[in-house]
Amino acid sequence: MAGSTRNARADRAISEFEFVDGERTFTCSAETSRGTRPEKWWWFSVTPNTRNERYAPFRASDDDTRENVQARVVAYHDALLHRRSQPATSTHWARRPAAAEQPQEQQSTAAAAAESTTQVA
Repeated sequence: MAGSTRNARADRAISEFEFVDGERTFTCSAETSRGTRPEKWWWFSVTPNTRNERYAPFRASDDDTRENVQARVVAYHDALLHRRSQPATSTHWARRPAAAEQPQEQQSTAAAAAESTTQVA
């Protein structure tokens, strides 16, 4: 019986829909990945979108409903827009920050110590 319930749920599974959130129109579809694994992912595009990008933020599941997919897509896109609005930061190894300068007091102390050791020798 549990198997037939699962099959009935899979038959009713959503695979494509469109919705409007504010001024954005989202088009969602569950598609098999292009890789070697036969799993489905939720892909979506949004208009207006100056980048013409599609996103696949999470795997499709037999338990997905239009409502929970819609909520996850909007949350993902809102977070993406928030991250893009933040100032750029670089953590690339070749762009290390310059060494911090020592305060004037430490420089004077270090110079005095070097001078005193050279005079003793």
